[in-house]
Amino acid sequence: MTAYILQRVFQAVAVMIVVAFVSFLLFNFVGDPVDNMVGQEASFEDREAMRDSLGLNDPFIVQFGRFLGNAVQGEFGISYRLQRPVAALISERMPATLELVGASAILSILLGIPLGVYTGIKRYAMSSRTILTLSLIGVSLPTFVIGILLIYVFSVNLGWLPSFGRGQVTQLGWWSTGFLTVSGWKAIIMPSVTLALFQMTLILRLVRSEMLEVMRTDYIKFARARGLPDRMINFGHAFKNTLVPVITIIGLNVGSLIAFSIITETVFQWPGMGFLFIQAVGFADIPVMAAYLVLVAAIFVTINLFVDILYFVVDPRLRVERTVSAGGGE
Repeated sequence: MTAYILQRVFQAVAVMIVVAFVSFLLFNFVGDPVDNMVGQEASFEDREAMRDSLGLNDPFIVQFGRFLGNAVQGEFGISYRLQRPVAALISERMPATLELVGASAILSILLGIPLGVYTGIKRYAMSSRTILTLSLIGVSLPTFVIGILLIYVFSVNLGWLPSFGRGQVTQLGWWSTGFLTVSGWKAIIMPSVTLALFQMTLILRLVRSEMLEVMRTDYIKFARARGLPDRMINFGHAFKNTLVPVITIIGLNVGSLIAFSIITETVFQWPGMGFLFIQAVGFADIPVMAAYLVLVAAIFVTINLFVDILYFVVDPRLRVERTVSAGGGE
């Protein structure tokens, strides 16, 4: 187990280095930040002085090495647009994004898994077909369309919920939260539903397909022949054996929620890391863009490592295969 974890950690470090290199390479071609910082009326000497002060005239390898060395220490340089440390900007915006992603993940899991189990067990019921038909909305409609529709209905027409912002927040040390105020709860409802709808549909359909496949296996038929109660068969045997692929999708979905939150945060003007990234793209703010992608990649890699470890806990067959493989190598 220890060797397996160390191997995964080594792979994660290699992936992070590649992601950092690719993101930093791509962002060097999105535009010249000096044009936005000094204006068109600046002289050539002023531009070159600004480029020298930012280190943009250094060779690419030197710039990347400096970025990588600072990133290991948690430093991502100074934002070209705001003239503030990027680490401070991200730490300010991170609570908003994590609260939005957390609320969306909980919502998609609490609704997706039970509905998937129900539609898998009651596959021919009219209610199951209705749920599957409605779930197509989460797959078919783009996220920004769902967000705009929710704003039109619940903000413009009904006036129940705010159309933008995070509401009133409370500071708990360095963490700012909207969960302690009524306006904060109202503000997060529509963004979390918008972000969760697509992920909930994926979880629902995955759980349903896995349940249908497991319900056709021989050991489920044998359990029914023994006269075991349906509850024990459905949840004690069938659902338990669908957990491995479900854990994989849920783990990957949490990472994708952070990546997809860019669109949701833009639609609802949610003051999170995704909205900060969109603003950085318009200004060619390379330190902010590179730091954001490296952070998202780190979250993905960490979640994948955690999911791989959970496999050994949930599925004993993987532990047996690992043991047999190690014994065969000896």
